[in-house]
Amino acid sequence: MRISLIGMAGAGKSYWSERLAKQGFRRFCCDDLIAAKLAPHLTRPDGTVMETGAWMGFPDERDYKQRESQYLSCEIEVLNEILVYLERHGNNLEENIVVDTTGSVIYTGEETLRKLRLFTRVVYLLTPPEVREKLLKAYIANPHPMLWRDYYSRAPGETNEESLARCYPRLFFAREQLYDRYADVRVGFHKRN
Repeated sequence: MRISLIGMAGAGKSYWSERLAKQGFRRFCCDDLIAAKLAPHLTRPDGTVMETGAWMGFPDERDYKQRESQYLSCEIEVLNEILVYLERHGNNLEENIVVDTTGSVIYTGEETLRKLRLFTRVVYLLTPPEVREKLLKAYIANPHPMLWRDYYSRAPGETNEESLARCYPRLFFAREQLYDRYADVRVGFHKRN
């Protein structure tokens, strides 16, 4: 079985892919593979390593658009490498594979997403409205890589948190439409204990 997990950050992609890996699935974690490609940019002058989210920062920060573009380029490269592997090993039905994508997988291009659907069953992990606020708070407290595209703007007099809170639902709604478009299967949110 070959599956790809898609959905917003916090929907449970890594949780479920790790569980499947414990059951013998080969796991491709796009977050880790992208971070490896970005490694030279994640090292501070003092030699310490920063998280990918700290490197990318918030959408109102200087050079965010450049980092967003660089991140997406790495993501496309990672997905293409995974797709090459899947295509080359297409006849090996014994190997169970799970692709733990990022929330921004839907921005990697029509051809990439078509191939992902061709080589895997795409499972969209839904996020109910009551969880969305928690995801936004988690992002503000500890930013993870988030491609805002053109869904972020800061109104005069708004704080960073206020503008993120206003723009996040717009981003979420737009992404939901795309996740749904590329999904083979939709799975409801599962609250972990």
